Amino acid sequence: MENYTEKVDYAVRYLSETITKKPEVCVILGSGLSRIAEEVEERTVIRYRDIRGFPSSMVRGHSGEIISGRCAGKRVIMFNGRFHFYQGYPLQEVVLPVRVANELGAGTLIVTNASGGINRFFASGDIMLITDHINMLGSNPLIGRETASYGPIFVDMTEPYDLTLVDAVKQAALRRGLGELKEGVYLSTIGPSYETKAEISFFEKIGADAVGMSTVPEVIVANQLGMRVLGISVVANMACGISKTPLSHDDVLENVDRASERLVRLVKETLGSVL
Repeated sequence: MENYTEKVDYAVRYLSETITKKPEVCVILGSGLSRIAEEVEERTVIRYRDIRGFPSSMVRGHSGEIISGRCAGKRVIMFNGRFHFYQGYPLQEVVLPVRVANELGAGTLIVTNASGGINRFFASGDIMLITDHINMLGSNPLIGRETASYGPIFVDMTEPYDLTLVDAVKQAALRRGLGELKEGVYLSTIGPSYETKAEISFFEKIGADAVGMSTVPEVIVANQLGMRVLGISVVANMACGISKTPLSHDDVLENVDRASERLVRLVKETLGSVL
């Protein structure tokens, strides 16, 4: 199945046989954030590997399954585990879940990730609402021949993250006792190695508050499709040169797990009272 649109269409047809009610919101779960998926009721679970042509998630902390159902009163489709550029997948494959979810009916994307903190006022365990991003992947998921059904490839990125939504989520978090949320610019690199001190120093100078290896491709495509976007980043550790200890994936997962209860409450509050 070499044709990309055929791959998208096949996944949509396959999922439509099981997911009988249109999802309103697509949620992509980053490293160690699968606990959110446990909150889905009336759930249907479909493994990535059961969908012909669908990529697999092979990174620890990413389960590799689709969960459909209801969460906080909203019909959701959650992708528990994402695909990464550093795994060798083309960016067109990385964004496949967003295209599939949109065709199934989702008009809003909530994208989550674990990141390294660059802003020196941040601390491990903070939750940052993404207000903008910097693409340091060296590529773009819209590269290639324009597909009319997906919309134009020259996508305006003035406000890739819905800032009205960001403000509403911050206020909801304060009302519900979830504490103050950080805001900032997320910078995406290819990975999988962590950044050097010199790179982090450069990223800080150009305005990045946190760094990670995901999210930007999905957000670009969501904007192409006209979806509302909310980006939520868990600061799993402070970045190289700011952190006083060497970085490891085990520490990332452990720190994200500590913040996961608060994040679950935040996502449920967003679904229930903001969207």
